[in-house]
Order: sequence, then structure tokens, then C-alpha cells
Amino acid sequence: MTVRRRRLYWSSAALSIAMVGGLAPAAHANGTPGNTTTPPADESPKGDANGRTLLSSVSQSRIRLTYPDGRTGSGSMEDLTSVDPNWEPPVCWYEPVFTPEQLKSAVTDLKKNGGLGAVNAHEFWTSGIFVDHYEEGEEQDNFDVNSSKNTMAKGYKDYNVGKDGMFWRSVVRKGHEHDTKAWDCGRIMFWQDAGTIPDDEHAPTPETLAAYAYDQIDVPKTEVELKPQAESTVNLPTWVWLDKGTFKEVKVRAELPGTGLWAETTAKPVALHLEPGTADAETFPASGDCEINADGSIGTPYTKGKADETPPCGIRYLRASNGEPYQLKASITWEISWEGNGGAQGDLPDGTFETTQDMEVQEIQSINR
Repeated sequence: MTVRRRRLYWSSAALSIAMVGGLAPAAHANGTPGNTTTPPADESPKGDANGRTLLSSVSQSRIRLTYPDGRTGSGSMEDLTSVDPNWEPPVCWYEPVFTPEQLKSAVTDLKKNGGLGAVNAHEFWTSGIFVDHYEEGEEQDNFDVNSSKNTMAKGYKDYNVGKDGMFWRSVVRKGHEHDTKAWDCGRIMFWQDAGTIPDDEHAPTPETLAAYAYDQIDVPKTEVELKPQAESTVNLPTWVWLDKGTFKEVKVRAELPGTGLWAETTAKPVALHLEPGTADAETFPASGDCEINADGSIGTPYTKGKADETPPCGIRYLRASNGEPYQLKASITWEISWEGNGGAQGDLPDGTFETTQDMEVQEIQSINR
């Protein structure tokens, strides 16, 4: 006989209280149908999804990253920031996590060692419920709190051993385990035949992987070249440039094993924006945007005899800093594009990386030429 467990709903107020308190509003069935509780902090899922345990982190994705170009492993690398404050990679999606044999083995381990296993991103079961649903065929509540229907998931017989496919489970982007959007992927772990992708709005796509790769892009942390360096003179231009070898395209490739899905995201430096740190200054060009030259460089290096010329990329300070250096901000804009399996391609919001340099400005009307 099928026994329905009570659905558990969290109001927005309850979610807010839980988050402020630093406690994830995750729920699990405690082994008795009809009862749900909130696990203690020390029972949060941990480990890995290697088929030997169900106690795996819901933020541990199986997506594999490689770096075809632009990442040398030397020098300081930093994250990009999207120019669109409203854009972010998906918070959650579904991934294949267990073969039938792996799931059966994992439940056996859970029965032997006790504890709780993650059946989706926010619900954790005892071994008894896993056996009921995946071995004995008992249907269970899908626990989809965003669904208007009280959907029930049909059970399985002997973990689908002998069938070709995998069980899929929700994954939450690292650092967003307590985000309410993580509840969008509410289905309990489900079966998917080999070579197919779930018919679900939160199923992974090439664009999902492209956005995941974007979130992993690191770019060089490099200060711009200046002349005069770190100390300028009122009314005389400061030349700003970057050598062509300093910045180049950075590529990150993301692949989800067992699905045929992949995407390669490319970050290409396209412009340098200057902010002098004071209103008493002029930028060259006036917009402060210095474009990338054809050879990949930015601006033109200063050479002797050019002190009175207007640089293609630079700043002229009109007032001395008087002991408090101006904060010169230099932001590199990175254009983001991607391509993936099946000919998929597109663009993502530009990224930026900003550095700040102290600029002392003196009154002396001369410069070492």
C-alpha cells in the first residue's frame, strides 16, 4: 500500500528567518511517513557523489572544467564582475548522479552506516525511505514547493538495475545553498534513460554550462603602465598603456559527463576605462574609454619627447593631490561569448575587472624628458 507523506511548505517569512539565522531551511523525512523535521547543522550533507555515499554536497556539481587558452597558472588571477547587476548564472539545475548499481550500493552503505541521504537539494531521507521508493516501488511526494499541484513521483523496482540510464538529482550553485531560488529544482531524484535530457525547465543546456563556465573565469590582475609612474604633475598628461602581451582571450570549457552537453565560454578584452579619482582631471579620450589596438595592446607607450603631446589613452590632472593621493581606477571590459554542442552559441553580459592605483600629483611645472 502506498503511504503519502505530508508535503512541507515554507512561507517566505519562515525562509527569511531561517536565512538570517544562518540555518539552511532544508527538510528531511525522519523515517516515519507523515513526519518531517529540520536537520541539525552538523547533519548537513557532505562527502561526494561517487556512488559510495548519498551524503553528498548539493553544491558539488559533476560539471568538468578545462582551460583551453589564457590560463597559465602564473601570476595573480581574479574573478570577473558582470556589468549587468541583474544577471547571474543559474542557481540550480539537474544532473545525472547515480547509475542503478551505484544507487543500490549507496543505499546499502546508508543502511549500514546510518545518517541521511540527499534526495534533492533540500530534502534528506533515511535509508528506509530510499528502499521504499527506489527498491520497493512506493511512490513519494515530489516535494516541489513551487508547484501548484501535489505531484507524486512513481516508485522504482530494484533501483532500475539492468536498465540503461541514470538517476538525476538537483544541484545548487556553490555559495547559494540557502538561496530561495534553489527551491526551484524541487523534484526528488528521478530516472532518465541514457542519451536523453529531462523535459524540465531546469534541465541543463549548453547555455547553462556556458554560464557555469563564466562563473569560473579568472583574468590577470595587472596594473596599467604609467608615465610618469605613480607621480604626475599638474597640467601635464600622464600616459597610460598596456602591452599587447598583458591581456589575451581567456577560455573556459564546461562538460557534463554522460549527457553530451558542453560549452566553451570565451572572455575577450575589448576596452580599458579610466577614472582619475577626482573631478579636477581630464581623460583621453574624453569618455575615459581606451580601445584595444589591432595588436591587442591598449594606448601607446610613452617615449622621450612626448611630454607635451596628448596621449591616445591617459589623464591630465588639474589640481595637486596635496598629500592625499588620487585613486586612479582602471577597468578592463571583457566581452563574453560562448559556443556549445549542436551548434549552440550566444553572448553573455560583458565582464569587468577593476584595479586601483595611488596617484600623487605635484604642482611643479616640469617633467623629466
